[in-house]
Amino acid sequence: MNVSVIKTLDNSYDTRVIGLFEKETVSFNDKKLEESINYLVNEGEFKGKFGEIESIILPINEKPNKFIFIGLGERDKFADEKLRKIVAKIVNEGNKIKSKCILIEPMGVNDCITLENATRIIAQIPLLVDYKFDKYQKVKKESTVSEIKILCKNEKDLEIMRSASKEGSILAKETVFARDLVNEPANALLPVELANRAKEAGDKYGFDVEIYDEEEIKELNMQAYMEVAKASDNPPRLIVMRYWGDAENKENIIGIAGKGITYDSGGLCIKTKAGMVNMKADMGGAAALLGAMSSIAELKVKANVVGVIAACENMISGKGYRTGDIIGSMAGKTIFVGSTDAEGRLTLVDAIHYLIEKENATKIFDIATLTGGAVAALGKAATPVMSNDDEFFNNIQRASDISGEKIWRMPCFDEYKESIKSYVADLTNSGGHPQVMTAGVFIEEFVQDKPWIHIDIAATSWADKKYEYGVKGGTGVGVRTLYHVVKNLSNK
Repeated sequence: MNVSVIKTLDNSYDTRVIGLFEKETVSFNDKKLEESINYLVNEGEFKGKFGEIESIILPINEKPNKFIFIGLGERDKFADEKLRKIVAKIVNEGNKIKSKCILIEPMGVNDCITLENATRIIAQIPLLVDYKFDKYQKVKKESTVSEIKILCKNEKDLEIMRSASKEGSILAKETVFARDLVNEPANALLPVELANRAKEAGDKYGFDVEIYDEEEIKELNMQAYMEVAKASDNPPRLIVMRYWGDAENKENIIGIAGKGITYDSGGLCIKTKAGMVNMKADMGGAAALLGAMSSIAELKVKANVVGVIAACENMISGKGYRTGDIIGSMAGKTIFVGSTDAEGRLTLVDAIHYLIEKENATKIFDIATLTGGAVAALGKAATPVMSNDDEFFNNIQRASDISGEKIWRMPCFDEYKESIKSYVADLTNSGGHPQVMTAGVFIEEFVQDKPWIHIDIAATSWADKKYEYGVKGGTGVGVRTLYHVVKNLSNK
Protein backbone atom coordinates (compact mmCIF):
# COMPACT_ATOMS: atom_id res chain seq x y z
CA MET A 1 0.00 0.00 0.00
CA ASN A 2 1.60 3.25 -1.14
CA VAL A 3 0.73 6.40 0.85
CA SER A 4 1.61 9.97 -0.15
CA VAL A 5 0.62 13.54 0.68
CA ILE A 6 -0.46 15.81 -2.19
CA LYS A 7 -1.01 19.59 -2.27
CA THR A 8 -3.57 20.00 -5.03
CA LEU A 9 -6.66 18.29 -6.38
CA ASP A 10 -5.87 16.59 -9.67
CA ASN A 11 -6.77 13.51 -11.69
CA SER A 12 -4.15 11.17 -10.19
CA TYR A 13 -6.75 9.27 -8.12
CA ASP A 14 -9.90 7.52 -9.22
CA THR A 15 -11.81 7.83 -5.93
CA ARG A 16 -12.44 10.81 -3.69
CA VAL A 17 -13.79 10.62 -0.15
CA ILE A 18 -16.30 13.14 1.15
CA GLY A 19 -16.77 13.13 4.93
CA LEU A 20 -19.92 14.72 6.34
CA PHE A 21 -20.82 15.48 9.92
CA GLU A 22 -24.38 14.89 11.00
CA LYS A 23 -26.83 17.76 10.30
CA GLU A 24 -24.21 19.79 8.42
CA THR A 25 -23.87 20.84 4.80
CA VAL A 26 -20.55 21.22 2.97
CA SER A 27 -18.87 23.66 0.65
CA PHE A 28 -16.43 22.84 -2.16
CA ASN A 29 -14.73 24.69 -4.96
CA ASP A 30 -16.57 22.28 -7.22
CA LYS A 31 -20.08 23.76 -7.12
CA LYS A 32 -21.71 20.86 -8.97
CA LEU A 33 -20.30 18.40 -6.44
CA GLU A 34 -21.36 20.69 -3.58
CA GLU A 35 -24.90 20.94 -4.92
CA SER A 36 -25.13 17.15 -5.38
CA ILE A 37 -23.97 16.40 -1.84
CA ASN A 38 -26.18 19.00 -0.20
CA TYR A 39 -29.12 17.72 -2.23
CA LEU A 40 -28.54 14.23 -0.80
CA VAL A 41 -28.38 15.70 2.72
CA ASN A 42 -31.39 17.98 2.34
CA GLU A 43 -33.51 15.21 0.83
CA GLY A 44 -32.67 12.94 3.72
CA GLU A 45 -30.86 10.40 1.53
CA PHE A 46 -27.67 10.83 3.52
CA LYS A 47 -27.82 11.97 7.14
CA GLY A 48 -24.11 11.88 8.03
CA LYS A 49 -24.63 9.44 10.91
CA PHE A 50 -21.41 7.84 12.12
CA GLY A 51 -20.33 5.03 9.81
CA GLU A 52 -23.06 5.68 7.23
CA ILE A 53 -21.52 5.09 3.82
CA GLU A 54 -22.61 5.51 0.22
CA SER A 55 -20.64 5.40 -3.00
CA ILE A 56 -21.38 6.52 -6.54
CA ILE A 57 -19.62 5.76 -9.81
CA LEU A 58 -19.98 8.33 -12.59
CA PRO A 59 -20.08 7.10 -16.21
CA ILE A 60 -17.22 9.38 -17.29
CA ASN A 61 -13.65 8.81 -18.42
CA GLU A 62 -11.90 11.52 -16.40
CA LYS A 63 -10.78 10.98 -12.81
CA PRO A 64 -12.04 10.95 -10.16
CA ASN A 65 -15.15 9.14 -11.27
CA LYS A 66 -15.88 7.41 -7.96
CA PHE A 67 -17.02 9.12 -4.77
CA ILE A 68 -17.36 7.65 -1.30
CA PHE A 69 -19.62 9.56 1.11
CA ILE A 70 -18.91 8.72 4.73
CA GLY A 71 -20.87 9.84 7.80
CA LEU A 72 -18.76 11.20 10.65
CA GLY A 73 -21.54 11.51 13.20
CA GLU A 74 -21.77 14.46 15.59
CA ARG A 75 -18.84 16.83 15.28
CA ASP A 76 -18.27 17.22 19.02
CA LYS A 77 -18.10 13.44 19.51
CA PHE A 78 -15.59 12.74 16.74
CA ALA A 79 -12.20 11.46 17.97
CA ASP A 80 -9.11 9.47 16.95
CA GLU A 81 -10.65 6.01 17.33
CA LYS A 82 -13.67 7.02 15.30
CA LEU A 83 -11.38 8.22 12.54
CA ARG A 84 -9.61 4.83 12.55
CA LYS A 85 -12.94 3.08 12.06
CA ILE A 86 -13.96 5.56 9.35
CA VAL A 87 -10.74 5.00 7.38
CA ALA A 88 -11.23 1.23 7.68
CA LYS A 89 -14.76 1.57 6.24
CA ILE A 90 -13.43 3.72 3.40
CA VAL A 91 -10.82 1.14 2.40
CA ASN A 92 -13.33 -1.70 2.52
CA GLU A 93 -15.79 0.31 0.44
CA GLY A 94 -12.98 1.19 -2.00
CA ASN A 95 -12.27 -2.50 -2.53
CA LYS A 96 -15.97 -3.13 -2.98
CA ILE A 97 -16.23 -0.58 -5.84
CA LYS A 98 -12.79 -1.62 -7.19
CA SER A 99 -11.00 1.64 -6.45
CA LYS A 100 -7.27 1.74 -7.09
CA CYS A 101 -6.24 5.10 -5.64
CA ILE A 102 -8.26 6.91 -2.96
CA LEU A 103 -7.92 10.57 -1.95
CA ILE A 104 -8.71 11.24 1.71
CA GLU A 105 -8.72 14.61 3.41
CA PRO A 106 -7.90 14.71 7.17
CA MET A 107 -11.25 14.80 8.99
CA GLY A 108 -12.21 16.36 12.28
CA VAL A 109 -9.01 18.42 12.50
CA ASN A 110 -9.14 21.29 15.03
CA ASP A 111 -12.19 19.76 16.72
CA CYS A 112 -10.66 16.98 18.81
CA ILE A 113 -8.00 15.55 16.48
CA THR A 114 -4.68 17.16 15.65
CA LEU A 115 -3.58 17.34 12.02
CA GLU A 116 -0.58 15.17 12.88
CA ASN A 117 -2.71 12.44 14.45
CA ALA A 118 -5.29 12.52 11.65
CA THR A 119 -2.59 12.18 9.00
CA ARG A 120 -0.84 9.39 10.89
CA ILE A 121 -4.12 7.47 11.20
CA ILE A 122 -5.02 7.86 7.52
CA ALA A 123 -1.56 6.60 6.54
CA GLN A 124 -1.63 3.72 9.01
CA ILE A 125 -5.06 2.12 8.90
CA PRO A 126 -5.25 1.10 5.19
CA LEU A 127 -2.32 -1.30 5.51
CA LEU A 128 -3.79 -2.81 8.69
CA VAL A 129 -7.20 -3.22 7.02
CA ASP A 130 -5.64 -4.78 3.94
CA TYR A 131 -3.65 -7.34 5.94
CA LYS A 132 -3.96 -11.02 5.08
CA PHE A 133 -1.90 -13.94 6.31
CA ASP A 134 -2.15 -16.01 3.14
CA LYS A 135 1.43 -17.30 2.95
CA TYR A 136 0.27 -20.92 3.10
CA GLN A 137 -2.79 -20.56 0.86
CA LYS A 138 -2.65 -21.40 -2.81
CA VAL A 139 -5.53 -19.09 -3.75
CA LYS A 140 -4.89 -15.50 -2.64
CA LYS A 141 -7.49 -12.73 -2.63
CA GLU A 142 -5.98 -9.50 -3.88
CA SER A 143 -7.30 -6.07 -2.91
CA THR A 144 -7.87 -3.46 -5.61
CA VAL A 145 -6.89 -0.45 -3.45
CA SER A 146 -3.15 -0.02 -3.77
CA GLU A 147 -2.64 3.66 -3.10
CA ILE A 148 -3.84 6.28 -0.64
CA LYS A 149 -3.34 10.01 -1.19
CA ILE A 150 -3.80 12.50 1.65
CA LEU A 151 -4.79 16.06 0.77
CA CYS A 152 -2.79 18.92 2.28
CA LYS A 153 -4.69 22.20 2.00
CA ASN A 154 -2.03 24.53 3.42
CA GLU A 155 1.62 24.65 2.34
CA LYS A 156 2.65 25.35 5.94
CA ASP A 157 1.26 21.95 6.99
CA LEU A 158 3.09 19.94 4.33
CA GLU A 159 6.16 19.02 6.39
CA ILE A 160 4.06 18.00 9.42
CA MET A 161 1.79 15.86 7.26
CA ARG A 162 4.59 14.16 5.35
CA SER A 163 6.40 13.33 8.59
CA ALA A 164 3.21 11.96 10.18
CA SER A 165 2.37 10.00 7.03
CA LYS A 166 5.83 8.41 7.01
CA GLU A 167 5.59 7.54 10.69
CA GLY A 168 2.10 6.06 10.30
CA SER A 169 3.10 3.97 7.30
CA ILE A 170 6.19 2.57 9.01
CA LEU A 171 4.30 1.73 12.20
CA ALA A 172 1.65 -0.05 10.14
CA LYS A 173 4.32 -1.99 8.26
CA GLU A 174 5.99 -3.11 11.48
CA THR A 175 2.64 -3.99 13.05
CA VAL A 176 2.10 -6.24 10.04
CA PHE A 177 5.58 -7.71 10.63
CA ALA A 178 4.53 -8.56 14.19
CA ARG A 179 1.24 -10.03 12.96
CA ASP A 180 3.10 -12.25 10.53
CA LEU A 181 5.38 -13.55 13.29
CA VAL A 182 2.45 -14.36 15.57
CA ASN A 183 0.53 -16.06 12.75
CA GLU A 184 3.44 -18.28 11.68
CA PRO A 185 2.89 -21.92 12.73
CA ALA A 186 5.13 -23.12 15.52
CA ASN A 187 6.83 -25.69 13.28
CA ALA A 188 8.00 -22.83 11.04
CA LEU A 189 8.93 -20.31 13.73
CA LEU A 190 11.15 -22.26 16.10
CA PRO A 191 13.34 -20.27 18.54
CA VAL A 192 16.28 -20.45 16.11
CA GLU A 193 14.13 -19.06 13.30
CA LEU A 194 12.81 -16.25 15.52
CA ALA A 195 16.44 -15.33 16.16
CA ASN A 196 17.08 -15.35 12.40
CA ARG A 197 14.13 -13.00 11.83
CA ALA A 198 15.50 -10.65 14.49
CA LYS A 199 18.92 -10.66 12.80
CA GLU A 200 17.35 -9.89 9.43
CA ALA A 201 15.40 -6.97 10.92
CA GLY A 202 18.53 -5.61 12.62
CA ASP A 203 20.54 -5.76 9.40
CA LYS A 204 17.71 -4.08 7.49
CA TYR A 205 16.91 -1.24 9.89
CA GLY A 206 20.18 -0.59 11.68
CA PHE A 207 20.21 -2.13 15.16
CA ASP A 208 22.71 -4.65 16.51
CA VAL A 209 21.58 -8.22 17.20
CA GLU A 210 23.53 -10.75 19.26
CA ILE A 211 22.32 -14.36 19.56
CA TYR A 212 23.28 -16.66 22.46
CA ASP A 213 22.96 -20.45 22.14
CA GLU A 214 22.06 -22.83 24.99
CA GLU A 215 25.63 -23.24 26.26
CA GLU A 216 26.11 -19.48 26.38
CA ILE A 217 22.75 -19.08 28.14
CA LYS A 218 23.88 -21.57 30.78
CA GLU A 219 27.12 -19.61 31.21
CA LEU A 220 25.03 -16.52 31.95
CA ASN A 221 23.40 -18.57 34.77
CA MET A 222 19.88 -18.03 33.38
CA GLN A 223 18.58 -20.98 35.35
CA ALA A 224 14.85 -20.16 35.31
CA TYR A 225 14.88 -19.67 31.54
CA MET A 226 16.72 -22.94 30.93
CA GLU A 227 14.33 -24.87 33.16
CA VAL A 228 11.51 -23.90 30.80
CA ALA A 229 13.57 -24.58 27.68
CA LYS A 230 15.14 -27.93 28.54
CA ALA A 231 12.16 -30.21 27.77
CA SER A 232 12.15 -29.33 24.08
CA ASP A 233 14.31 -30.92 21.40
CA ASN A 234 14.38 -27.52 19.70
CA PRO A 235 17.11 -25.42 21.35
CA PRO A 236 16.49 -21.99 22.93
CA ARG A 237 18.00 -18.75 21.74
CA LEU A 238 18.61 -15.60 23.77
CA ILE A 239 18.11 -12.68 21.39
CA VAL A 240 19.69 -9.35 22.39
CA MET A 241 18.95 -6.27 20.25
CA ARG A 242 20.75 -2.96 20.80
CA TYR A 243 19.86 0.39 19.27
CA TRP A 244 22.03 3.40 20.12
CA GLY A 245 20.13 6.51 19.03
CA ASP A 246 21.33 8.88 21.76
CA ALA A 247 25.12 8.73 21.84
CA GLU A 248 25.31 11.77 24.13
CA ASN A 249 23.41 9.95 26.90
CA LYS A 250 24.70 6.40 26.75
CA GLU A 251 23.99 5.91 30.46
CA ASN A 252 20.24 6.30 29.82
CA ILE A 253 19.11 2.90 28.50
CA ILE A 254 15.54 1.69 28.03
CA GLY A 255 15.36 -2.07 28.48
CA ILE A 256 12.48 -4.09 27.04
CA ALA A 257 11.91 -7.81 27.60
CA GLY A 258 9.50 -9.57 25.23
CA LYS A 259 8.10 -13.00 26.02
CA GLY A 260 9.21 -15.39 23.29
CA ILE A 261 7.60 -18.78 23.95
CA THR A 262 7.26 -19.98 20.36
CA TYR A 263 4.99 -22.82 21.47
CA ASP A 264 3.43 -23.45 24.87
CA SER A 265 2.01 -26.88 25.62
CA GLY A 266 1.78 -25.99 29.29
CA GLY A 267 4.50 -28.50 30.13
CA LEU A 268 3.47 -31.20 32.57
CA CYS A 269 0.53 -28.94 33.50
CA ILE A 270 -0.65 -29.59 29.97
CA LYS A 271 -3.27 -27.38 28.38
CA THR A 272 -6.46 -28.72 26.81
CA LYS A 273 -6.53 -29.51 23.09
CA ALA A 274 -8.53 -26.33 22.41
CA GLY A 275 -6.21 -24.36 24.67
CA MET A 276 -3.13 -25.41 22.71
CA VAL A 277 -4.33 -24.68 19.17
CA ASN A 278 -3.17 -21.08 19.11
CA MET A 279 -0.21 -21.42 21.46
CA LYS A 280 2.06 -20.53 18.56
CA ALA A 281 0.97 -17.00 19.54
CA ASP A 282 2.66 -17.15 22.95
CA MET A 283 5.52 -15.12 21.48
CA GLY A 284 3.28 -12.09 20.89
CA GLY A 285 5.44 -10.02 23.24
CA ALA A 286 8.57 -10.90 21.26
CA ALA A 287 6.78 -10.01 18.02
CA ALA A 288 5.71 -6.64 19.42
CA LEU A 289 9.26 -5.95 20.59
CA LEU A 290 10.71 -6.83 17.19
CA GLY A 291 8.22 -4.56 15.43
CA ALA A 292 8.91 -1.74 17.89
CA MET A 293 12.72 -2.07 17.59
CA SER A 294 12.42 -1.98 13.81
CA SER A 295 10.22 1.13 13.97
CA ILE A 296 12.47 2.90 16.47
CA ALA A 297 15.57 2.26 14.36
CA GLU A 298 13.95 3.04 11.00
CA LEU A 299 12.52 6.34 12.29
CA LYS A 300 15.78 7.13 14.10
CA VAL A 301 14.30 7.90 17.51
CA LYS A 302 16.78 9.66 19.78
CA ALA A 303 16.95 7.00 22.48
CA ASN A 304 19.05 4.04 23.56
CA VAL A 305 17.03 0.82 23.61
CA VAL A 306 18.04 -2.75 24.40
CA GLY A 307 15.50 -5.46 23.69
CA VAL A 308 15.81 -9.02 25.00
CA ILE A 309 13.86 -12.13 24.01
CA ALA A 310 14.42 -15.38 25.91
CA ALA A 311 13.08 -17.57 23.10
CA CYS A 312 12.20 -21.21 23.71
CA GLU A 313 9.39 -23.79 23.66
CA ASN A 314 7.54 -25.04 26.74
CA MET A 315 7.18 -28.74 25.98
CA ILE A 316 6.84 -32.11 27.71
CA SER A 317 9.55 -34.72 28.12
CA GLY A 318 11.47 -36.64 30.76
CA LYS A 319 13.95 -33.74 30.80
CA GLY A 320 11.32 -31.17 31.71
CA TYR A 321 10.84 -29.38 35.00
CA ARG A 322 8.05 -30.52 37.32
CA THR A 323 5.54 -28.96 39.66
CA GLY A 324 7.02 -28.98 43.15
CA ASP A 325 10.56 -28.40 41.87
CA ILE A 326 12.66 -25.62 43.35
CA ILE A 327 14.71 -23.87 40.69
CA GLY A 328 17.23 -21.06 40.58
CA SER A 329 17.33 -17.80 38.62
CA MET A 330 19.96 -15.46 37.22
CA ALA A 331 19.19 -13.08 40.11
CA GLY A 332 20.01 -15.80 42.65
CA LYS A 333 16.45 -16.04 43.98
CA THR A 334 14.94 -19.50 44.32
CA ILE A 335 11.53 -20.28 42.87
CA PHE A 336 9.04 -22.99 43.80
CA VAL A 337 7.35 -24.30 40.65
CA GLY A 338 3.64 -24.20 41.39
CA SER A 339 2.79 -24.61 37.71
CA THR A 340 4.81 -25.50 34.64
CA ASP A 341 2.25 -23.47 32.69
CA ALA A 342 3.40 -20.30 34.43
CA GLU A 343 6.55 -20.42 32.34
CA GLY A 344 6.56 -17.00 30.71
CA ARG A 345 7.36 -15.17 33.91
CA LEU A 346 10.33 -17.49 34.50
CA THR A 347 11.90 -16.58 31.17
CA LEU A 348 11.06 -12.89 31.62
CA VAL A 349 12.69 -12.48 35.04
CA ASP A 350 16.00 -13.83 33.74
CA ALA A 351 15.71 -11.54 30.71
CA ILE A 352 15.02 -8.55 32.98
CA HIS A 353 17.92 -9.38 35.30
CA TYR A 354 20.15 -9.67 32.24
CA LEU A 355 18.98 -6.23 31.02
CA ILE A 356 19.86 -4.62 34.35
CA GLU A 357 23.09 -6.43 35.15
CA LYS A 358 24.63 -6.95 31.70
CA GLU A 359 23.15 -4.11 29.63
CA ASN A 360 22.84 -1.48 32.40
CA ALA A 361 19.20 -0.70 31.61
CA THR A 362 17.86 2.19 33.70
CA LYS A 363 14.18 1.80 32.80
CA ILE A 364 12.40 -1.51 32.31
CA PHE A 365 9.44 -2.67 30.24
CA ASP A 366 8.20 -6.20 29.78
CA ILE A 367 5.52 -7.21 27.29
CA ALA A 368 4.03 -10.68 27.32
CA THR A 369 1.07 -12.91 26.57
CA LEU A 370 1.28 -13.75 30.22
CA THR A 371 -2.04 -14.69 31.85
CA GLY A 372 -5.47 -15.94 30.99
CA GLY A 373 -6.51 -13.60 33.76
CA ALA A 374 -6.02 -10.69 31.35
CA VAL A 375 -9.13 -11.84 29.49
CA ALA A 376 -11.09 -12.14 32.72
CA ALA A 377 -9.92 -8.72 33.90
CA LEU A 378 -10.58 -6.54 30.85
CA GLY A 379 -11.77 -8.78 28.03
CA LYS A 380 -10.45 -8.00 24.56
CA ALA A 381 -11.04 -4.26 24.81
CA ALA A 382 -7.86 -3.24 26.63
CA THR A 383 -4.48 -4.44 27.87
CA PRO A 384 -3.77 -4.63 31.63
CA VAL A 385 -0.66 -2.68 32.61
CA MET A 386 1.20 -2.51 35.92
CA SER A 387 3.88 -0.10 37.09
CA ASN A 388 5.85 0.78 40.20
CA ASP A 389 6.23 4.44 39.16
CA ASP A 390 3.36 6.89 38.55
CA GLU A 391 5.33 9.31 36.37
CA PHE A 392 6.73 6.46 34.29
CA PHE A 393 3.23 5.06 33.82
CA ASN A 394 2.02 8.44 32.54
CA ASN A 395 4.40 8.05 29.60
CA ILE A 396 2.78 4.82 28.44
CA GLN A 397 -0.70 6.25 28.99
CA ARG A 398 0.14 9.09 26.60
CA ALA A 399 1.60 6.58 24.14
CA SER A 400 -1.57 4.51 24.35
CA ASP A 401 -3.68 7.58 23.64
CA ILE A 402 -1.69 8.21 20.46
CA SER A 403 -1.51 4.59 19.28
CA GLY A 404 -5.15 3.75 20.00
CA GLU A 405 -4.06 0.53 21.74
CA LYS A 406 -6.11 0.85 24.93
CA ILE A 407 -4.51 0.09 28.30
CA TRP A 408 -5.76 0.06 31.89
CA ARG A 409 -3.58 0.26 34.98
CA MET A 410 -3.83 -2.55 37.52
CA PRO A 411 -2.64 -2.26 41.15
CA CYS A 412 0.52 -3.64 42.77
CA PHE A 413 -0.94 -4.07 46.25
CA ASP A 414 1.16 -5.67 48.99
CA GLU A 415 -1.57 -8.28 49.43
CA TYR A 416 -0.69 -9.67 45.99
CA LYS A 417 2.97 -9.85 46.97
CA GLU A 418 2.06 -12.04 49.92
CA SER A 419 0.55 -14.60 47.53
CA ILE A 420 3.83 -15.20 45.67
CA LYS A 421 5.79 -16.09 48.79
CA SER A 422 6.75 -19.75 49.22
CA TYR A 423 7.31 -21.67 52.44
CA VAL A 424 10.22 -23.60 50.87
CA ALA A 425 11.73 -21.08 48.44
CA ASP A 426 12.04 -17.33 48.02
CA LEU A 427 9.06 -17.16 45.64
CA THR A 428 6.45 -19.29 43.90
CA ASN A 429 5.72 -18.82 40.20
CA SER A 430 2.01 -19.49 40.67
CA GLY A 431 0.43 -17.04 43.08
CA GLY A 432 -3.17 -17.76 42.20
CA HIS A 433 -5.84 -15.15 41.59
CA PRO A 434 -6.09 -12.42 40.45
CA GLN A 435 -3.65 -13.78 37.88
CA VAL A 436 -2.75 -10.50 36.19
CA MET A 437 -1.59 -8.92 39.43
CA THR A 438 0.08 -11.94 41.05
CA ALA A 439 2.06 -12.59 37.84
CA GLY A 440 2.95 -8.91 37.63
CA VAL A 441 4.23 -8.60 41.18
CA PHE A 442 6.28 -11.79 40.66
CA ILE A 443 8.10 -10.01 37.83
CA GLU A 444 8.40 -6.85 39.93
CA GLU A 445 10.55 -8.83 42.42
CA PHE A 446 13.34 -8.80 39.81
CA VAL A 447 13.34 -5.17 38.61
CA GLN A 448 15.58 -3.87 41.44
CA ASP A 449 13.43 -0.76 42.02
CA LYS A 450 14.04 0.50 38.48
CA PRO A 451 11.09 2.35 36.93
CA TRP A 452 9.11 -0.56 35.48
CA ILE A 453 6.07 -1.22 33.32
CA HIS A 454 4.49 -4.63 32.77
CA ILE A 455 2.20 -5.10 29.74
CA ASP A 456 0.03 -8.25 29.67
CA ILE A 457 -1.21 -8.69 26.08
CA ALA A 458 -2.64 -12.20 26.53
CA ALA A 459 -6.13 -10.97 25.58
CA THR A 460 -5.34 -8.32 22.99
CA SER A 461 -2.56 -9.97 20.94
CA TRP A 462 -4.98 -12.38 19.24
CA ALA A 463 -8.35 -11.72 17.60
CA ASP A 464 -10.89 -14.53 17.41
CA LYS A 465 -12.70 -12.85 14.52
CA LYS A 466 -12.35 -10.03 12.02
CA TYR A 467 -12.59 -6.53 13.50
CA GLU A 468 -12.63 -2.95 12.18
CA TYR A 469 -9.01 -2.79 11.05
CA GLY A 470 -7.79 -6.32 11.44
CA VAL A 471 -8.51 -9.96 10.75
CA LYS A 472 -8.68 -13.10 12.83
CA GLY A 473 -5.27 -14.00 14.23
CA GLY A 474 -2.34 -11.95 15.46
CA THR A 475 -3.09 -8.26 16.02
CA GLY A 476 0.45 -6.91 16.38
CA VAL A 477 -0.64 -5.08 19.53
CA GLY A 478 2.14 -3.34 21.39
CA VAL A 479 4.28 -2.28 18.42
CA ARG A 480 2.82 1.21 18.20
CA THR A 481 2.53 1.79 21.94
CA LEU A 482 6.13 0.72 22.61
CA TYR A 483 7.34 2.97 19.79
CA HIS A 484 5.43 5.99 21.06
CA VAL A 485 6.44 5.51 24.69
CA VAL A 486 10.13 5.37 23.67
CA LYS A 487 9.59 8.46 21.52
CA ASN A 488 7.91 10.24 24.47
CA LEU A 489 10.82 9.38 26.74
CA SER A 490 13.31 10.56 24.12
CA ASN A 491 11.52 13.91 23.83
CA LYS A 492 11.98 14.39 27.57
